[in-house]
Amino acid sequence: MRSDAVRSAPLPTACGSTEEELVDCWHCRRNAVGVCRFCGRGVCEDHAETQPFVLELFRGKESTRALVVEDALWCGACTPRPDPVDLPELDG
Repeated sequence: MRSDAVRSAPLPTACGSTEEELVDCWHCRRNAVGVCRFCGRGVCEDHAETQPFVLELFRGKESTRALVVEDALWCGACTPRPDPVDLPELDG
């Protein structure tokens, strides 16, 4: 498939409807085939990478469990933090 023939998925608009737009790859400016799950940058098929992504946490009486997607789309340019960040201003 030619790179100029690749179309991105419809993007949501502010009012909840969808409109078709082209997104460029962050690295090479070709048409993107997806967006990074971590930062939202566009990624073409040549620059697409994957990384685990935590979808949901479940707190139990004995342990906390996570629902994880093992191969979430990642741009390779952003640096998701490996550990949680404390946000004390949101407590209480």
